[in-house]
Amino acid sequence: MSQIRRTLRALAILSALPYLTLKIAWIAGSHIGIPEDSSLLEHRTTMIFANALTVLMDACVILLALLLTRPWGLRTPAWLLAFPMWAATGLLLPIMAGFPLQLLVKALGGSINRPSEDGGSGAFLDEWVFGVVYGGFILQGLALGALFVLYARDRWGHVWQGRFRDLPRPATTTRRSLQRGTAVAAALLALAPAALHLLWATGSTVGLNEARIEERTTDFYVLEALDLAYLAAAVAGGLLIAFRWAPALPVKVPLALAWLGSGAVTCWGGWLLFASLGGVDDIAEQPTPLMILTYAVRMIIGTLVVALGVCFFKERARTAARAPRLTA
Repeated sequence: MSQIRRTLRALAILSALPYLTLKIAWIAGSHIGIPEDSSLLEHRTTMIFANALTVLMDACVILLALLLTRPWGLRTPAWLLAFPMWAATGLLLPIMAGFPLQLLVKALGGSINRPSEDGGSGAFLDEWVFGVVYGGFILQGLALGALFVLYARDRWGHVWQGRFRDLPRPATTTRRSLQRGTAVAAALLALAPAALHLLWATGSTVGLNEARIEERTTDFYVLEALDLAYLAAAVAGGLLIAFRWAPALPVKVPLALAWLGSGAVTCWGGWLLFASLGGVDDIAEQPTPLMILTYAVRMIIGTLVVALGVCFFKERARTAARAPRLTA
């Protein structure tokens, strides 16, 4: 194993430790980093459950870092690696893109709010906690992303190399039609959440709850614009995979768009939907039906795009086994 991979593995593991330490301390009853009047202290049982869940999620980062760098990782079934890696990408990407932009907005004189664990916002943690936690997430994302690219190149590089003009068409007309129908369905479904994110990014309050309306800040509009970008990436990747409109385009480009976009759209949509169903005491903070519907539709869109990617890889794996390997 190269020194680069060892360094990336160490970075991924070490960057997960501050977050894990904080979460375990909170589960054990510590209030480090939590103000005395924080809403997090109002529901002890819910806090323990949420923290235990996120501890397990972040512990998966360590497991993934080992899996991507140890010999036994190459023998792991593809789905057992791809799904958690896709989920990790989807959860970390919005933080990797959003947190630096929040800092930039603040530096330029804009106003920001810190997101809460339940998808709302408010001053419920000390300021330093966000820098430690989100800084760790960014390092995790960079290290895991680099390790996965190296791993995927070694194990599946022959599958995603080349350009669309070099690839054979789907085996049957029915399969091609099904793929195109799936891509179109995802694009049509994306119109509704895309329109809402565009409206919210430009100042509209339609469909927002009272708390979100009152707490809109400069970074709220920036983050809404990013949500719109994730949707656009997912849809563009799916359409390019299904219709192959750009024959000269490297295969890896639409695959990357589909991977990143669908992950962010689905995983954060699912996380916000899960938090919404958990119940909120304050009526003003309860998600509106339109917000909940948006989260659910985002999950469907991402799932459709992922299905396209899975079908593409299966076809490429079959044809690549019988054909000379392509070069990028």
